[in-house]
Amino acid sequence: MTLRAPDPGFFVGYFKKVPPAIQAFVLAFGVLFVSGLTWASVMLALAAQSPGSGDYVDELRGGSLTGVLETRPYPILRVPATGQMPARAIMLSGAGKFGVDDIADPLGGTPVDAAGIFLKRGDLDMLLIDGPAALHAAVQATHDTTRPAAAEPLGRWRLTGEICDGKCYSGAMRPGGELAHKACANLCITGRVPPVFVSTAPVAGHIFFLLANADGGPIPAALKDRTAVRIELDGEVERRDNLMVFKVDPASVRE
Repeated sequence: MTLRAPDPGFFVGYFKKVPPAIQAFVLAFGVLFVSGLTWASVMLALAAQSPGSGDYVDELRGGSLTGVLETRPYPILRVPATGQMPARAIMLSGAGKFGVDDIADPLGGTPVDAAGIFLKRGDLDMLLIDGPAALHAAVQATHDTTRPAAAEPLGRWRLTGEICDGKCYSGAMRPGGELAHKACANLCITGRVPPVFVSTAPVAGHIFFLLANADGGPIPAALKDRTAVRIELDGEVERRDNLMVFKVDPASVRE
């Protein structure tokens, strides 16, 4: 009887050594697997749209912006296009943990001049108004100023993300979101600072949404305790110039 040499690729559990063929296969597979994961991680990181950490920006340098003031769901300045600058819809807030409703409500629907300093994070802009002198009836309004474009409906969406106050998340505080910021976010939103929804996935290229109730007004009290945690919400999304508005159904909230 002729004896054959053992199969070099056959593993026997009680042998002290793994056959060289299997060693080579496992090593090659491990290298390729780790390399593939590294490549995929790099590609995902490069493809991600980083909003940055947010900061104060003195864009106006002592000047002002002229536009139509909208008050629902929260004060928004609709600034017409000028030259190379497209039309903008800018959220407004006040000093401290307060909005500007008291100043804005009597001016709703009219051209105004607004001055202040910006908070910017990615495509999220908020103009901080320091008192009535910084938000008043426009000295000179053009025809374009008085006719902002109508809101563009983008359909009904179910989004996953976090409710934050737009001021701190834009860069007024570090951190401006998650559980470490929950108490502050609740105070700001209660004080009528515009709330924003930070989505885990974009809609039309945007992950930041000004929050509104289903009827287009301010968010209901039931949502104010849902800040700083991951939730799901259903609602209608609309675009006002560069600002996305998420008109949510409070009954749809899920953690």
